[in-house]
Amino acid sequence: MMDARRIQELIPHRHPFLLVDEVLEVDPEEISIVARKVVAPDEPYFEGHFPGRPIMPGVLIVEALAQTGLICMFALNLVERGTEFFFAGIEKAKFRRPVVPGDSLQLRARLLKSRRTLWKFEMQALVEGQTVVEGMCSAYTIPKS
Repeated sequence: MMDARRIQELIPHRHPFLLVDEVLEVDPEEISIVARKVVAPDEPYFEGHFPGRPIMPGVLIVEALAQTGLICMFALNLVERGTEFFFAGIEKAKFRRPVVPGDSLQLRARLLKSRRTLWKFEMQALVEGQTVVEGMCSAYTIPKS
């Protein structure tokens, strides 16, 4: 539904910190999104995390989920293009199993609530249908100046 080029039109993240490869589905009724990140063996963080047993850092999985939620906001025109988002919190994050090179992360985010400049998402990352990370994140916006 949306490739990396289109994603880069919506959010400011770029390689190596763009952690969403494609969007598979955006649901305007549920205000939710499903995206994918293919975890390549040559990702720069694998060199040091950890030598001999590469594991994708959990904070980067959470970042990928946050980027997914951000894409949803812009794709559904819930915020003006150019609005800046910043983390406000991460709640109830649970890490169920490691993510390793070759995994294909399915990233899911659904808007739970919003108030003026505060947005809260339910998030879930899966590999082969198994939950690897779940929780909630919130962000606040700064309108385009």
